[in-house]
Amino acid sequence: MISRYSRKELVSIWSEENKYKIWLDVEIAAAEAMEKYKIIPKGVASLVKRKGKIKVKRIHDIEAKVKHDVIAFLTSITEQAGLKARYLHQGMTSSDVLDTTLNVQLVQSGNILLRDIDKILSVLKKQAKKYKMTPCIGRSHGIHAEPITFGLKLASFYEEFKRNKLRLKDAIENVSTCAISGAVGTFANINPKVETYVAKKLKLKAEPISTQIIPRDRHAHYFSVLGIIAGSVERVATEIRLLQRSEVYELQEYFSKDQKGSSAMPHKKSNIK
Repeated sequence: MISRYSRKELVSIWSEENKYKIWLDVEIAAAEAMEKYKIIPKGVASLVKRKGKIKVKRIHDIEAKVKHDVIAFLTSITEQAGLKARYLHQGMTSSDVLDTTLNVQLVQSGNILLRDIDKILSVLKKQAKKYKMTPCIGRSHGIHAEPITFGLKLASFYEEFKRNKLRLKDAIENVSTCAISGAVGTFANINPKVETYVAKKLKLKAEPISTQIIPRDRHAHYFSVLGIIAGSVERVATEIRLLQRSEVYELQEYFSKDQKGSSAMPHKKSNIK
């Protein structure tokens, strides 16, 4: 992602540091459950929580040798927490950690986007009311048609983003699942109660049926909704861009006192790229 267009909050969610932190949360929650059901000795989870730190470089160094990301991660944690940490990951498979973590990250990101949509809705509602009687030309196929109001145009955007909010909430709910079902998803080497415990701890739902992975249609749904929302954003942005052309000039983006629109043409008030 180009840093100029990257948001600090989302960059943080998808950072290596945060990914490994969630891996550790998953492993600790699973260890707590295994202790509760007398599968592993008491004290493993608290020990790892106290001593296990995320050391990204060390994990990468180990991975360069073992060629396995989860093994590298567990090795790094065990180096810090000591021999008792060998009980971590018992009966689990790598995808239990990877897929559950991915869904946590998707939920974290989705909640930020939901707040963004609320802000967009607030602005659109306010401006639609403000300009509800402001006449402008309606167009079809880009050609002058009949008069409308600018408020009506904004109200159309508002209704679209209301639908987008419902879509995104549904997508987040759909992807909020956890799988701790072991190799090929059969629970042959892990108690299903561990999955239930981890899901509750991470504010997820236990995946009803997983294979070795969480079903990918959940992710396809989530990303298709993001695509629809991106299309809505593009619709608004394109309309603003078209209406602020010099020969139309029905709209103009805010232009601050010291803002510059072009490196070659000082008279231009170009939109922010």
